[in-house]
Amino acid sequence: MSRVLIAEDMHLLREALAELLGLEDDMEVVAQVDSGARIVAEAERTRPDVAILDIDLPELDGLAAAAPLAERVPGCRVLILTALSRAGHLRRALEAGVAGFVRKDIRPDELAAAVRTVAAGGTVIDPALAATALLAPPSPLTQRETEVLRLSATGAQPLEIAERLFLSYGTVRNYLTSSVGKLGARNRIDAVRIATEAGWI
Repeated sequence: MSRVLIAEDMHLLREALAELLGLEDDMEVVAQVDSGARIVAEAERTRPDVAILDIDLPELDGLAAAAPLAERVPGCRVLILTALSRAGHLRRALEAGVAGFVRKDIRPDELAAAVRTVAAGGTVIDPALAATALLAPPSPLTQRETEVLRLSATGAQPLEIAERLFLSYGTVRNYLTSSVGKLGARNRIDAVRIATEAGWI
């Protein structure tokens, strides 16, 4: 019996997924959360075998939650279920050790099969997304530039970013400036837009 956690902020979709998977003889939905910030704590409490995560979650996106989830609940494998088909998201998912990455328009039987494959230690990647990711250019940003720009995208100002990442204010400003230059952006807001659309943050 595979124990499943579902993280999806749209109530109707979350309930539908839980009901759908609950009909499978070999699956049990043990937790449902509507926020990325609740994923790790709920997984620690319920110890699921598979966590189905949406990318676009409030407070903390599904991709950002994947790495700490793997660290704190190593027995739990992650399946990303998303409406966002950006190559950068798939790259980020694979870097975070995600075992599955599929679209939300997947058929119910295919989703159940994907959960079984992931639970059994396999990998499931949407073939169209994989092809897109192979053809798309990689992010030109360093890991630190990505972290700084991702926090900037939440509305955090340079001083706040510096405090959160234990960096100096000047270092944060330098990372933001280099990100703007590398992305060919007009300013920080434009850099956030470009990186978001590419799926790099």
